[in-house]
Amino acid sequence: MATAQTIESQDISLGKLFSDFHVVPDYQREFVWETGQVEQLLEDIHTEFSSTDGSANSEYFIGSIVVCPRPDGVFELIDGQQRMTTAYLFLCAVRDHLEEQGEAPIDQLGHLIAASDIDAEGNDIYRYRVDLQYEDSGDILETVARGSASLEQHTDATRSIANMKNAYGVIRVFLQREFGDDVNAVRRFYSFFSKNVKLIRIRTQSVAHALKIFETINDRGLGLDSMDLLKNLMFMQAKQSDFERLKTRWKRLVDTLYRAGEKPLRFLRYFILATYDVDRLREDAIYSWFVGSESQCGYQSDPIAFVDGLVDAAQAYSHFLGGRDAWGNRNRYLENIRYLSGSARQHLILLLASRKLPPDAFSELCRDVENLFFAYIITREATREFERKFTQWARELRRVSDQQGLAEFRRRRFEPARRELTQRFDLAFRGLDAAAIQKYRMRYLLGKLTQYVNEQAYGSEGAEASLETFVNSKVHVEHILPQTATDEVLAEFDEPSLAEECIQRLGNLTLVEQPLNTSLGNKPFSQKKDVYTHSKFLLTSGISQKVVIGANTAVDRAVREIEPFNTWDSTAIEMRQMMLGQLARRVWEMPNPGQGQTDP
Repeated sequence: MATAQTIESQDISLGKLFSDFHVVPDYQREFVWETGQVEQLLEDIHTEFSSTDGSANSEYFIGSIVVCPRPDGVFELIDGQQRMTTAYLFLCAVRDHLEEQGEAPIDQLGHLIAASDIDAEGNDIYRYRVDLQYEDSGDILETVARGSASLEQHTDATRSIANMKNAYGVIRVFLQREFGDDVNAVRRFYSFFSKNVKLIRIRTQSVAHALKIFETINDRGLGLDSMDLLKNLMFMQAKQSDFERLKTRWKRLVDTLYRAGEKPLRFLRYFILATYDVDRLREDAIYSWFVGSESQCGYQSDPIAFVDGLVDAAQAYSHFLGGRDAWGNRNRYLENIRYLSGSARQHLILLLASRKLPPDAFSELCRDVENLFFAYIITREATREFERKFTQWARELRRVSDQQGLAEFRRRRFEPARRELTQRFDLAFRGLDAAAIQKYRMRYLLGKLTQYVNEQAYGSEGAEASLETFVNSKVHVEHILPQTATDEVLAEFDEPSLAEECIQRLGNLTLVEQPLNTSLGNKPFSQKKDVYTHSKFLLTSGISQKVVIGANTAVDRAVREIEPFNTWDSTAIEMRQMMLGQLARRVWEMPNPGQGQTDP
């Protein structure tokens, strides 16, 4: 008689999950998560951690995994590889971050990465908690788990290997950006991650059964979230004769968010923060908030009108994510934010609150939002802090209807905020290097600086008006002092011992077009100088020559403060770093220190 198949599901913390051993079998697909997915998982968990101050009573749910136990007690992972691999990389990254800070290791953390076990013969063996058995993974995960210093030399032979290396790098940047050298904060976040972040582990007795469950979960979805419950609430309030209209509108809402690639719950949360008087709201409290806020929302008296409002907001939201205004028109500042924001979305609170502004006023607001959003990111303002400000400001923005009202709002909110950040902005640029921010944000930063100079010289028409001209795939980030510093390069450098430290500094970076990049290579500055002069980017061509076209022409005025260099050494890099910092003040419209007084 056939043995009955059993299914066990367990609410389990990540700490408990990694106290067991798991293998990803060779028939699994490769690791496909890229920067956006990794950042999203980290930021979602960090938002929960920050909003509750790491409370032991807080929990954050990241979904489900499906496993099947093998005879040796190891779990075969059928579904959940992307999240589990990323979580495992996080454990390794925390260990390495603390080690770099000279901090004593967390003993329990080491046991979650690898531990002793016994084989079928009772012999001691040492194994890693996650073992990738598909060919494309190579030994990259084991390399990271060992804490090998040779990770950078690991060959990116497959997409999986490249993606895992990138994921590990994204996590390291996240830890540095959010916590810096505050090792106690890192320890608290790790404790929250291992104890309070949970998932459902679904366990079956056979791989065939596990695969069937995996298919069912992905086909039908698992459980109801706040979006599903809100839909049910709308139908409970609507007349039966309105069911068809309500169903059509709800489908339009869901389809709009799906096409935009946005999480419905995040949209709902930002919609509430932008539309109603709410100070703080967690995603898992959205439905409860709606139930207790009918008087504000009016979904009971007119559910059709309420859903129409959601659809309107979702359409605008989708446009914002695509670099367009609420009416679907191209907006250069929203396009710029796409290159800057990554998975961050807090600025959408302000945009949703102001979407009824006239087009010209809305565009003016977007310029301010881009500038301030960048200032918060570059100065490492805590995400929860500027989200809290944006939520508070949204209440006032909802009442602004014209240019005059917007000017008053800017004077009252944006200008003081920029003045508060100005000294930190200076400090950030003074020490900025490529390790301090994500690669895509460094490209955005260099692109904006380069665009600004060209636009001042040639005007805001055509290609100069689009940031894409300066950050597309045919534009490369050039290290003036090459990343591979040969003896010939070092012979021209004043302090060879400082070369490695200087290579990644902002002052050593510039943008070049692809044809020029091919000619530059790892050559010393004496051989690169003439190549830079051929760049159409004035910020780059001005590295080695004074750009002069006529007397007091627009080009001449644009490059007046860009001084060329005859040699390239640590002093030149420091001088150019300072010059770019001063230029950044104009680009992102930051006031000089001491300029004006902060409003009470």
